[in-house]
Amino acid sequence: MTKLLFIVNFKNYPEISGEKSVKLAQVADFIAKHKKVKIAVAPPQASLALVASRVRIPVFAQHLDDSNTGSTTGFMVPEVAKSYGVSGSLINHSEHRIPSAKIKQLVKKLRKLRMVSVVCARTPDEVKKLASFKPDYIAIEPPELIGSGIAVSKAKPIVITRSIKAVDRLNRKVSVICGAGIVDASDVSAAIKLGTKGILVASGVVKAKNWRVKIKELANAM
Repeated sequence: MTKLLFIVNFKNYPEISGEKSVKLAQVADFIAKHKKVKIAVAPPQASLALVASRVRIPVFAQHLDDSNTGSTTGFMVPEVAKSYGVSGSLINHSEHRIPSAKIKQLVKKLRKLRMVSVVCARTPDEVKKLASFKPDYIAIEPPELIGSGIAVSKAKPIVITRSIKAVDRLNRKVSVICGAGIVDASDVSAAIKLGTKGILVASGVVKAKNWRVKIKELANAM
């Protein structure tokens, strides 16, 4: 049985600038240990190496490029990211969309490197297409609900159930998680009851008044 995954996407919010990225990651690390929940953090690209050196939980990139090592200036190359302790990546987030061919290549490259791929999709139809690339996870996130405080698990549960059915028909090894608007325990419980294998949360945690209380609340609901 796949262990439920709780990803905290830091994005580029000012609340986690500088050393604060490490502090949030350490809070998640502490709760993951004591709650026995699989929590991964996705800090800004600039702090990936620093965060990875200070926590034991998985650290994911928010984006990686389908570029090679060597003379490729300005790209976030998977092999180099892994050398800094990064163990996976979000791919094709609604705020950083890339072509399908690039998604396919990145998933393939991450699999070869034994890194976790979390491909983001906006609709069940897109989930169906991306599942054929065999990522480890697909995160269903209707873009209109991202950062809205209105959880997809409550506002559009059919989006989740249709996505899960689409994946099950193609490859049961791909796990569906959900994001977009998740802010409290009831949102998480609803998502798990619908059959998702985890959650992808950003502002619901990053902008919380107390990170420890909020992460603990969401972890308990899992």
